[in-house]
Amino acid sequence: MRLDDPVVLDLAGVTDKAALMDRCADTLDLPDWFGRNWDALADCLTDLPRPVTLVVTHWRAYATARPREWRTAQEVFATAVDESPGRLTVLLALGGPSEDPTNHLPQDSDD
Repeated sequence: MRLDDPVVLDLAGVTDKAALMDRCADTLDLPDWFGRNWDALADCLTDLPRPVTLVVTHWRAYATARPREWRTAQEVFATAVDESPGRLTVLLALGGPSEDPTNHLPQDSDD
């Protein structure tokens, strides 16, 4: 796995699929023909011009607001990684400056 010069896909403020596609297009500098749909994203991810380590940050709000879309996005990323071994690595960052991962964990009682 290559971690040099990771590309950060910051999903802060992303609330729907259109915003996710726009953020992917901008962050990854996807080609003009990118159709901003799941199939086009999959095609672009498996055809990146160089190896990429993609670190996805601030994704929890989007995952909570749009769980089905987030599952689809994860499937697209995972499939692209599987189809492009050594060319694409996707990492999900847990937490960040404005994101407290403990807010999303169930609270235990008296343990």
